[in-house]
Parts: sequence; C-alpha cells; structure tokens
Amino acid sequence: MTFPYDQARLQALVDEFDATAAAAEKTGREAAQFQPRSRGVTEQDLAAIERYARSGKAPKEFKELQQRIDSGEFSWQDVAAGRVMDEGVQKALATGVPDLRRAYTAIQEGQDLDDIIEAGNPSRPAPPVRPARGDDDEDGPSVFRRDAW
Repeated sequence: MTFPYDQARLQALVDEFDATAAAAEKTGREAAQFQPRSRGVTEQDLAAIERYARSGKAPKEFKELQQRIDSGEFSWQDVAAGRVMDEGVQKALATGVPDLRRAYTAIQEGQDLDDIIEAGNPSRPAPPVRPARGDDDEDGPSVFRRDAW
C-alpha cells in the first residue's frame, strides 16, 4: 500500500538532500583549489630580527647567533629559510618558545589579542583574563572560546 502524500514528501526531502550534497561537493572542489599565499619573511622582517638580536633585550643565545651572522658564517635569510639549523641556531630560536607558549595559553583562555601582544615582554605578567561580556539576548557568549562550544 502506498501513500501519495508520504511519497511526495519523501521525494521533496530527497531532492533537498541532493541539492545540499551538490552544493557541498562544489564547495569542496573550490576549497581544494585554494592555496593560501604566505608573504614569507620580508627584508623588513629580517632587519627587525637583526635589530632585536643587537639590542639589550635579546637573550645571550640570540646575540651569539648574531655574532655568527656578523662573521659571515651564514645570514638571517639562511636561518629564516631553514638552511641552517645547528644546535646554536636551535638554542637561539628556542629562547622564544616560553613566550609563544604563554601567548598560546592566553589565546586559549580567551584573552584579548591586543592585550597579549602588548604583554609580549616576558618580564611583564600577562593581563588578567577578561570575563566574557554578557549580551542582553540569549544567543550565547559574545566571546567564543573552545570551552564555550
């Protein structure tokens, strides 16, 4: 026994599903063609790194790396391209890892990115976590964090 109403409703659902699946496939094909373009490390970036390495703020390992570059052993471009990755280079680059971990944790906690950047100096404590601002509507939090999902 067949029910024409049920059959028509079923066909409408199948057609809707087919249209949604076709749209998803199209989006997938378009996404597969997307290739983000990194600007890479610019000469300005390298100059800023060198200024930091020569500054009083740079750790000892970074200053030693700058001395090796000054002696002509290799260049900042070689370091940025990954052509030089000996123990001295690794130690110098590892000096920033605690700051990166601290920034990552702050981001995961939902801290404001501008505050995290401003507190980039490891000698300064990170700003306190701001509580999410409550909205008058009940659509959910206005600050999205992983633990809010």
